[in-house]
Amino acid sequence: MKIFRQFVNAPIVAFTLLEVLVAIVILSIGLSGVVAFTGSIMNYNRQANNVMNATTLAQDKLEELKNTSYSNVASSCDTDSIFTRTWNVTSDFPAVNMKTIAVTVSWNWKSKTRNVVLKTIVAK
Repeated sequence: MKIFRQFVNAPIVAFTLLEVLVAIVILSIGLSGVVAFTGSIMNYNRQANNVMNATTLAQDKLEELKNTSYSNVASSCDTDSIFTRTWNVTSDFPAVNMKTIAVTVSWNWKSKTRNVVLKTIVAK
């Protein structure tokens, strides 16, 4: 019986309704910031994905042109649903019997044209 009386006479420790409401308000403000931040992260992730795909397209075209015979390397372009890939070949630059190849991949993102440019030099 003595043990029971210790618990009965013990002070009641609990949160008040006001404390609970304040905690909920603070938590909801913090979570709303996280939700807004998540939207930004998703947009940046999409942009990073576009940059990665554009870089891969440019690298693929550079490799293809480097494996083409020297006399057949010429300027041109191609497009798909998102990207426009253009390659310009400058003959005898930076020296005689050398060609500079610049591959540009462009796309539109948020009403602006973005692009990735990769360059290489091939020799005869």
